[in-house]
Formats: sequence, structure tokens, C-alpha cells
Amino acid sequence: MDTYSTPLGKIGITVIGHASLLIEWDGRHIYSDPYAEAGDFSGRAKADLILITHNHYDHYDEKAFSCIATPDTAFVVSRDTGRVDGRYTVLENGGSWNYDGVTIYAVPAYNVNRRNGEGNLFHPKGDGNGYILDFAGFRLYIAGDTEPIPEMRDITGIDVAFLPKNLPFTMTDEEFAEAANIIRPKYLYPIHYFELDAAKLSGMLDEGITMMTNHK
Repeated sequence: MDTYSTPLGKIGITVIGHASLLIEWDGRHIYSDPYAEAGDFSGRAKADLILITHNHYDHYDEKAFSCIATPDTAFVVSRDTGRVDGRYTVLENGGSWNYDGVTIYAVPAYNVNRRNGEGNLFHPKGDGNGYILDFAGFRLYIAGDTEPIPEMRDITGIDVAFLPKNLPFTMTDEEFAEAANIIRPKYLYPIHYFELDAAKLSGMLDEGITMMTNHK
């Protein structure tokens, strides 16, 4: 677990695997895209909040939920996930939601070039979300499944970013570095990847970005 100091207290970040993250803050446990094939959730702390970037099986996984969700768990989800029950808050791109003083912003996450065999984009614009979690000025950016997109130029002041690197669904090494150099986080975590050349990627990043690679 990596720890960071914020104006709202210390947070701990664990990259579980694939796109699954755990953020621990003030006794709360915030999961993003829990996915059972990425790790064993059976022994993990119950979720206070679960963030879902989009409805694909490796991001919206009921098997993982069954281990960590309770009747009191809140969900913040994308448009394509929808409101499953009363615990769910659906955020469209551009929407926001307050969680005990942490503002959660939904930002665009979509493909420009990556398409399936039928010629359809894997992640159409507007269906899924990235999320910015603002801890009173300390900002985390969870990109979701995306390529470099124009809206990233409006994502500023990011302390910690999680960007996907995985063909055919998200970004090449070059696109990953392009996105990182647009956003310019202080700390950068690659996620959602099959293989990773950490030295190569680090060499493509602008000065001031530290890539965190002590995880799968």
C-alpha cells in the first residue's frame, strides 16, 4: 500500500490488479472497478463506496461485489451501468457527487480509434466515466478505459493518476505517455495492462512525473 497526505487526512492506495483499486481513507474503503479475476476479494474489507467506470465484465463484476458490498455500500456508476437499486448514483460525464467531503467528478473516458470486429468503438463517448476524487485539493484521477482525448487538457492539478495501457482496448505505450504528459500527475500508476516495460515508459515521461510500478 502506498500512502499520501491530503488536506483531509492520509490515504492509502492499493492496486489490486487489472483496473481494480482500493483507496483507504479515514476508516473508509473505496474500491474502483473490483474484478474477481484480478485478485481475491473474499478476505478484503467491506466497501463503503464502489466506483464503476463502465459496465464491461472486467469492471462491473458481481462476483467481486458479493465479497465486499453490503446493504449500506454506496455505488457511483456510469451511464451504461445505470441505476440498479437505491444504492446506486449514476453520474453522466460532467456530473459530480459529494462523499463525506470528497468531491467525485465524472469525466469522459472513451475510444477514438479502437474498434471491435464489427467496426464499433469498444468504449463509445458518453457511456463510461473516468473519475477525479478531490480530497480538498489533493486530486486522484482514475481514467477508466480511454485513449488520449481532448478533454484530458481540462484535467489539471492531479496528484495521482491511474492510466490504462492495454491493446486493443485502450492505449499503446506512446499513447499512454502522451496522456500522462498532457495531465502531468505527480505520481502515475499504469493499470489494465498485460505487459509493462517500466524503463521504456519512464523514459517517455516529462520531468516531474514519477511512475509507480511496484505492482502487477
